[in-house]
Amino acid sequence: MSLRNGPLSVGERVQLTDRRGRKLTVMLEPGGLTQTDHGLLPHEAMIGLPEGSVVVTISADEWRQMRHKPNDHTDTEASDRAQPWKSSRSIGGWAFTVMRPRLEDYILSMPRGAQIMYPKDVARVILLGDILPGMRVLESGAGSGAMSLGLLDAIGAEGKLTSIERREEFARVAVGNATVFFGRRPAQWDLRTGDFDTVAADLPEDEFDRIVLDMLDPWNRLDQAYRVMAPGGVLTAYVTTTTQLSRLAEALRADGRWTEPEIMESLERSWKADGLAVRPEHEMIGHTGFLLTSRAMAPGQQALRKHIRATKDYQTDVDQGRPPTESSDFGQGRELADLELRRVSDRKLRKVLRDLDHQVRTLQGREDQED
Repeated sequence: MSLRNGPLSVGERVQLTDRRGRKLTVMLEPGGLTQTDHGLLPHEAMIGLPEGSVVVTISADEWRQMRHKPNDHTDTEASDRAQPWKSSRSIGGWAFTVMRPRLEDYILSMPRGAQIMYPKDVARVILLGDILPGMRVLESGAGSGAMSLGLLDAIGAEGKLTSIERREEFARVAVGNATVFFGRRPAQWDLRTGDFDTVAADLPEDEFDRIVLDMLDPWNRLDQAYRVMAPGGVLTAYVTTTTQLSRLAEALRADGRWTEPEIMESLERSWKADGLAVRPEHEMIGHTGFLLTSRAMAPGQQALRKHIRATKDYQTDVDQGRPPTESSDFGQGRELADLELRRVSDRKLRKVLRDLDHQVRTLQGREDQED
């Protein structure tokens, strides 16, 4: 049972936010103490409170009095002289609002081994992949568990998530983060370690409604992904570079068992609204990765593809093609003009030249009059 409602209790992670918007995430422990830049926060002062309560830091002297050690000053004073910055942390009187962290807050603050998928991308994967409660989802690349947390939350207790992680230590990090967030290890989560193709080979055919791939070479995993995907299932892949994106898109098209891939990326920019001063923040979260989605065709069916106009050949490399000819000034095989993405018609080109000639003559006439 999740600990994400009711009074705050031992074992929960809480988020402390001060009036400047600075955030601090801690786990509540019996007898615990959190040190901030403006004093100390005893965990007993937060345990049992409802969310949205305001807690205030205390000084080190107040903490010693609470612990019934009024004469225990020697070690602390010696430590403060050796570490003078600690004196500012014993001021006290600084207020924090205490809340349970949202999933986004937790992902950004949780311990991590591998680089996490950013919350804005996790949210888009769930929407674009049409991941709903009760679904069976296969995930490759659990990492530190950011995407796993989003998937587990989306499918609910009635769904099933099977994750494949190559490295044992990353799998342990993911399990730990999920256990802390949900208050227990989710029963609907089957986390396996090993190579994707090897592990997937033991999974039943047509077992999964959705597949999420977060790995370096997803184009090499399409055979096993199709075998375990139910017809019409959605494949969502997260890649970070354009070369990965191109290889995956072309592999899906060449395979023939997947619909035309849809590609997008999301950019996140916060805004500041203070009276009439409404403006975007100076920093934004730009490119983090590309999201590609495609759907599995029924067995024996070939995906439909749009025809490419002959004047828009963007498949042939400019350095490849037929041997150089007399008409090829560049000596690179194929004429560069044949590889243009936007071929300009002769009629349009004549119109552009007429307009420019007219503008030049007008400019020259004005200069003659000034002379």
